[in-house]
Amino acid sequence: MKAVRFHETGAPEVLRYEDVDQPTPGPGEVRIRVAGSAFNPADGGMRGGFLPIPITLPHIPGYDVSGTVDALGEGVDGWEVGEAVIGFLPMTADGSAAQYVTAPAEALVKAPTRIPLADAAGLPSVGLTASQSLFEAGRLTAGQRVLINGAGGPVGGYAVQLAKHAGAYVIATASPRSRQLVEAAGADEIIDHTATSLREAVTEPVDVLLNLAPITADGFAALVPLVRDGGAVVSTTPRVPTPGDEARGVRAETIFVHPDADVLSGLVDLIDAGELHVEIAQRVPLSELPALHEQAEAGTVHGKVVIIPPAA
Repeated sequence: MKAVRFHETGAPEVLRYEDVDQPTPGPGEVRIRVAGSAFNPADGGMRGGFLPIPITLPHIPGYDVSGTVDALGEGVDGWEVGEAVIGFLPMTADGSAAQYVTAPAEALVKAPTRIPLADAAGLPSVGLTASQSLFEAGRLTAGQRVLINGAGGPVGGYAVQLAKHAGAYVIATASPRSRQLVEAAGADEIIDHTATSLREAVTEPVDVLLNLAPITADGFAALVPLVRDGGAVVSTTPRVPTPGDEARGVRAETIFVHPDADVLSGLVDLIDAGELHVEIAQRVPLSELPALHEQAEAGTVHGKVVIIPPAA
């Protein structure tokens, strides 16, 4: 089969589009004929060798997948060959930037039927990150106010939609380039962070501050007064400590996305009900994944990109 691998960590040129043996599902695993594999910034971090995720070289990147069950390993119940699935794959194992990938059966859920199967690869890790940030860490409930800093990216798009669906009042930051997408996602207020100070624009306290954007420690700390007593500051950027305010009972939570098939299945239900939209910015052939990594390094990749392997 065709796959993209890196045999050593380094710059994007270490990626090779090459022939690889088709994987065989082990006990409790299924093999998936890949329809789509989402690109995530962490793929570049793993390829570059500066994310502390243990992998075995050579490594196939890609931890989001959509596709069709192709073969069942020993002991697998509940799945049949031919079923359409999506999943958030173990980041330490070979991934979905290939024509086939194996995955733990329990990591998979039925794919949404309302959108193209390949596009559904754009949901798992970013949808889970948004949900876990808002509801597990932030404990967001109906009627509360949430400030989403960096709402223009893929996680932010889901976070705005999910917060609105939960009945929250959503204040979102976005650049002019992403304002239209954030508005379409349902934000009640949109702040152009390139032209306006958040401290001045947010005039009433929020219950949850969710940071999804690159930020300095000082800049992050300056936003904590926007959170009400007993509220929460949640962040997906572990390189900067998440600040809280113990004296006011403001919790600090840093999110590291984890598999949750029940939550992922619920997100699929929202898509099929027309209540959650999957926004795909680009669809790129698998052979062009090395070039996509180069573009990401240059900062020219915006929105969710899905990788399409050649027909198996």
